[in-house]
Amino acid sequence: MSNTSINMVALYTIVRREIARIMRIWTQTLIPPAITMTLYFVIFGKLIGSRIGTIEGGFTYMQYIVPGLVMMSIITNSYGNISSSFFGAKFSRAVEEMLVSPMPNWVILLGYVTGAVVRGLVVGVLVLMIALFFTSLHVVHPLLTFLSVLLGATIFSLAGFVNAVYAKKFDDIALVPTFVLTPLTYLGGVFYSINMLGEPWQAISRINPILYMVNAFRFGVLGVSDVGIGTAFAVMVLFVVVLSAVALQLLKRGVGLRS
Repeated sequence: MSNTSINMVALYTIVRREIARIMRIWTQTLIPPAITMTLYFVIFGKLIGSRIGTIEGGFTYMQYIVPGLVMMSIITNSYGNISSSFFGAKFSRAVEEMLVSPMPNWVILLGYVTGAVVRGLVVGVLVLMIALFFTSLHVVHPLLTFLSVLLGATIFSLAGFVNAVYAKKFDDIALVPTFVLTPLTYLGGVFYSINMLGEPWQAISRINPILYMVNAFRFGVLGVSDVGIGTAFAVMVLFVVVLSAVALQLLKRGVGLRS
């Protein structure tokens, strides 16, 4: 069997295990985000949105926030899946077995990232289906919509992987989502257009990477965006490249992985 075939078997094994884990504990991985997003739709979309009326582009407030909420659920679940899964493997020393095996580091990384992206996409589809009970949507640019989701989920899967590598205890996994991810999400244009902000807040918002992910997805679904769509995709691709390089270097050096 060639090295390529062996690597593909190893990759398939990791991905299958990750997906099996997601489905085995589906009451923890799929149901909570669906319930949370439903509450967002009811409170922000229906109750508050009915008082706001139309927003930028002539869309109802509900239609405007749906892409942001879907992307928010995708990135948070992609991040949470890989950070908890990889840290669990590190805690049980299963990672050490993978590192001493002939399996290349890129296979390990790609396997875990793929599993996290799958969870993000499944949750995203679930949340989008729930949103259709509250409003109507017509996807303007299907390909850009899919690419923005894929890149956004990949970015935060890689970020979650880096977090898991450095984490020393389970509490460390919750620090970044609580103190970094949540503030960035709420300040990333999920619930509003940054054009509504004055300076310097509008300029500060433009250094938030989540702003570009949300607006790329919103452009794909609604055809409106607060930032240039080319800039948004360039930022996302840059983050994928940089985080991939960092993650592979951490695996190569065995930072926090080898005892």
